[in-house]
Amino acid sequence: MHYHVSKNGSDFNQGTEEQPFLTISQAAYIAKPGDTVTVHEGIYREWVSPKSGGTATQPIVYQAAEGEDVTITGAEVITEWEKDGDIWKTVIDNKFFGRFNPYNEVVFGDWLFTRDRVFHLGEVYLDGRAMYEQVSVEAVRHPEKSKTSFEPEFSVYAWYSEVDDDQTTIYANFQGADPREGNVEINTRRFCFWPENPGRNYITVRGFTMKQAATQWAPPTALQEGLIGPHWSKGWVIENNIISDSRNVGISLGKEESTGQNEWTTLFTKMGHQREQEVIFRAINNGWNKDNIGSHIVRNNKIFNCGQAGIVGHLGCAFSIIENNHIYDTRKKREFEGAEVGGIKLHAAIDTIIRNNVIHDSFRGVWLDWQSQGTRVNNNLMFGNDSEDILVEVSHGPTMIDHNILLSNYAFKTLSHSSALVHNLVAGAISIGNELNRHTPYHVPHSTAVAGMTRFTGGDDRFYNNIFLRPKDDPRTDEPIYVSFFGNDVLKEDEVENALAPFLSYPVGTAVFNDYPGADDEKPWERMRKFFETGEEPAKPTENEADEEAKPAYASLSKDAPLAIYVENNVYFNRALAYKKENGAKLFDDSALEFTIDRDNKKVVIDITKPELLEESAADIIDTAKLGFGFHTEQLFEKPDGSPYRFDTDFEGNSRGDRAVPGPFQVTGEKQIEISFE
Repeated sequence: MHYHVSKNGSDFNQGTEEQPFLTISQAAYIAKPGDTVTVHEGIYREWVSPKSGGTATQPIVYQAAEGEDVTITGAEVITEWEKDGDIWKTVIDNKFFGRFNPYNEVVFGDWLFTRDRVFHLGEVYLDGRAMYEQVSVEAVRHPEKSKTSFEPEFSVYAWYSEVDDDQTTIYANFQGADPREGNVEINTRRFCFWPENPGRNYITVRGFTMKQAATQWAPPTALQEGLIGPHWSKGWVIENNIISDSRNVGISLGKEESTGQNEWTTLFTKMGHQREQEVIFRAINNGWNKDNIGSHIVRNNKIFNCGQAGIVGHLGCAFSIIENNHIYDTRKKREFEGAEVGGIKLHAAIDTIIRNNVIHDSFRGVWLDWQSQGTRVNNNLMFGNDSEDILVEVSHGPTMIDHNILLSNYAFKTLSHSSALVHNLVAGAISIGNELNRHTPYHVPHSTAVAGMTRFTGGDDRFYNNIFLRPKDDPRTDEPIYVSFFGNDVLKEDEVENALAPFLSYPVGTAVFNDYPGADDEKPWERMRKFFETGEEPAKPTENEADEEAKPAYASLSKDAPLAIYVENNVYFNRALAYKKENGAKLFDDSALEFTIDRDNKKVVIDITKPELLEESAADIIDTAKLGFGFHTEQLFEKPDGSPYRFDTDFEGNSRGDRAVPGPFQVTGEKQIEISFE
């Protein structure tokens, strides 16, 4: 069947083009596998909760009519305002909200760090723009500019709410605007498009504007809510949508409630990482596998103004493709913070592909946390992210990161094993750390079955054919520093010991790994074999602290020491710093390229000015045979479908021939490259 929905329709109609339904929800109640629901122009103020899912061969498709603007919103217009001195107030009967009053629900959950004040799930919107919640009526009357917001001038547009048994009162400072003109909305719904029950498989949602949902904080140990999401299902396609102004998350590919619901925060027993381990094993026991969960496609969406993440997922994101999305202004208001914030924040992104996305002006770009195994991050553009572009945390890999353009001040942070960075343009710093107290799972290759668990000494990373581009006038010295986990604040010497996972950082380049063993150093298993065969202990380091050769060689044999790293044929411009044991490093005081971020015209321009510096550094094509396998997982660096990698095409799809030029582009002369981000 092909159903139609129109603002001129009625839910008593048959749902035909001539007699359309009035609400999308009516179509969602009756749609069956193979059906299509076409929605015509207008604003639909409803929560669409599909009653049924489709099948792999007969999905249910929800689509905006071609060429028509269709909006689904979780907000309602409020025009009944009265003056209260120099501000406004409205008094709303609680029956207006039904079973869910977002002004009586606080932002809450595991790994939410903001505890010094309360924020609510509701928002107040002036001309579609979310205002700033205050702690009192007095703060609304005399608002102060936010010191952390990315829009400090607008942060004085303020509101505050009080809820009793019968009514909700909202006070607001509209800075001279008249709210009685129909330009003010408030949240009334948690979701825009979200099945109330899990297991609604194979649904496609395309072409809509969806906004203003009062979603809850979405940690990996609770129900992960999103403005839109499959709610623990399989095979969704979310494409060509504009998604904005979710209180927390835009798109959720995450877990459901029964496997855990904020036990760390509510029970105050056990540590958070132990609770997450429990969640994973409960999920496996309850059918988390490739046959039932994941395999979603999220593509060609614009996602912005979400308070926590553009896209989030734990477990439910496995085996998925996230591509060609434009994600920006995540956590723009900087109101609350926690450990689940980023343009894309995924746990257990097993065999998930993240490619061709533009992610900017977010807290983090892509954050891969736990079980990034078989994951590929490629051909993405990232800039203006104020923590770092990519973080891989407590994962055992293999994680493939190739052909990305990483232009933020901090490009890559790792607290993991077995990441491979190949053919990237890296204009920010690399930071590294270890984690000896957390043990996380690794899996049977291309499966959710757990193969083992271990902690993180770091290492087993690969860096081949990358360009490291240090800022021309970088004020930093060449000495290492320690930075914080959140935000990369520089730590003082007396702060390092008590900091939460302090990270070692250098200026741009791979020199941050200088104390890691290299490919030619003796490996721990070689020491073990030698000990059992001969009983010979390794030589201890000399007492001379300046003996740089003896210390790392011995340290590489410690049970707490990092694994070896493999670094070859990278190019370092503007005095970027190379790993001291790298084979084939090319270091230059100047640069072969420059980039410009043109925000007015929404494009990044890269000028190749000295191509000969890159062409002379051409090397063999990198492939799976060169990359090998992850140490702990014993899984090859291979594509999610199990086929081998061979990086013989560049960022633009051009052939590399027999010799690969370092960086994302196969340079053959002077060239200007423009990448648009609309």
